[in-house]
Amino acid sequence: MNAIMGSGILGLSYAMANTGLIGFSILLLIVALLAAYSIHLLLCLCIRTAVTSYEDLGLLAFGSPGKILVASTILIQNIGAMSSYMFIIKSELPATISGFLADDHSGAWYLDGRLLLVITAVCIVFPLALLPKIGFLGYTSSLSFFFMVYFAIVVVIKKWYIPCPLPLNHTLTYVEISNSSECKPKLFEFSKESAFALPTMAFSFLCHTSVLPIYCELKSPSKSRMQNVANLGIFLSFLIYFISALFGYLTFYGKVESELLKSYSRFLPNDLLIITVRLFILLSVILTVPLIHFPARKAFMMMFFSCQSSCVRLILVTLVLNIVIVLLAIYVPDIRNVFGVVGLWAGCSWYLYWCLQFNTNYRELGLQ
Repeated sequence: MNAIMGSGILGLSYAMANTGLIGFSILLLIVALLAAYSIHLLLCLCIRTAVTSYEDLGLLAFGSPGKILVASTILIQNIGAMSSYMFIIKSELPATISGFLADDHSGAWYLDGRLLLVITAVCIVFPLALLPKIGFLGYTSSLSFFFMVYFAIVVVIKKWYIPCPLPLNHTLTYVEISNSSECKPKLFEFSKESAFALPTMAFSFLCHTSVLPIYCELKSPSKSRMQNVANLGIFLSFLIYFISALFGYLTFYGKVESELLKSYSRFLPNDLLIITVRLFILLSVILTVPLIHFPARKAFMMMFFSCQSSCVRLILVTLVLNIVIVLLAIYVPDIRNVFGVVGLWAGCSWYLYWCLQFNTNYRELGLQ
């Protein structure tokens, strides 16, 4: 669950606002089904070839270029995902701290998002990312899942506390600034912003790079067990994604921000439930970064080092990757840019191209 659910949940209300209620529902269902089917293809290939890494599957299917391309895809996808999580830390941690403070502390160093991001990366993310195996991080998966459930519940509750039309002065003092037509959901919507919708959905279900590492660390690995776990995880994620996106959209309609929590910050800046949601989202994000760091580091080391990895090399590669994702999080202006680029590149190519191409090549080789 921790590998599936992440920062994508914050952008789905914005995606619904730009595709419409029915359009979003259809697209989200299609993406979820593609995610489940592509995991099925990958597990089938692992069983039939006895290969349990993406890079080696690429090597068998396409030779050395395939291995490099697969490793590159994994690296780009996971760096982008980690950058989005770090971006959330940069934007939400200052707001969370500020919510617990009684007076105005604007300008204080402990409300500087960039500084807090660096401190979090050095003190928490980097030590967890140094773990040579990710089995320990599996214990955080259920905790992260309950954080997301809590987020969805609060989004549903707050639907009834924010009036529509939205208030003019960003408080709950009701001042009508729009007509009632803006409080009606659109069934279908097409605009230039709709281009971000499908990549954001694909980004929300990107768990494939963690499937095989998790599969390899199971005590008694089997295709059926892993497939059942993946299907259950995708179903629960779809349910929570849809509920949070629906009620987030029905709260703000066309005025929803690309990151949903920013919308609540405008109208409920000191609300206790929203503050706790921020805190739980931050904890979930911090626990997820090391989990997806593992396949990124493995892909990087496989691309550039052929001999057995050493402790020093592991530390240096982990440090380099952490520096890259922190810099991206600092300088990326809007999280939807990360969702768009990474979702379009990694999501679509992984779901449709790599899995189907692997399957096609092995059919031609007579391995099915």
